[in-house]
Amino acid sequence: MPRRYWLLKSEPSVFSIHDLSKAKDQTTCWEGVRNYQARNLLRDELQVGDGVLFHHSNAKPPHIAGTAVVVKAGYPDSYAWKKGHKYCDPKTDKTTPTWFMVDVRLQRIFDSPLPLDLLKTIPALANMMLLQRGSRLSVQPVTSREWRAVLKLADKTS
Repeated sequence: MPRRYWLLKSEPSVFSIHDLSKAKDQTTCWEGVRNYQARNLLRDELQVGDGVLFHHSNAKPPHIAGTAVVVKAGYPDSYAWKKGHKYCDPKTDKTTPTWFMVDVRLQRIFDSPLPLDLLKTIPALANMMLLQRGSRLSVQPVTSREWRAVLKLADKTS
């Protein structure tokens, strides 16, 4: 299967790319996704080796901060079963898990973050889901053309 690409959103006050850089082996589980469409992507689509654009949402300004790689494909999000945890979901159980996560490992922190306003000026990114009005999904597909355009832009701004 050819390598695919994704954008994962995280609020930097919750978990930033710098937090990922400090994690053991610069790797973490991408837990806490509680949207069914995003869950389906995590469960069924993200595969080991897929590229990830790490997006800081709810930042000033929102931006792509770097890249990561999927190192473990979708598996049940165990935080859904932890009573008292912010991601606990009492309606799910271990025999029929509702929520899934993947593991990602840091690849690169961009020297200069790529803000949305800059991304919107790049013709190759005109159809990127992130840049579409009303697009709020925390897990989004990225085309190989968009992936290359983002990396090229990151190289120019470093």
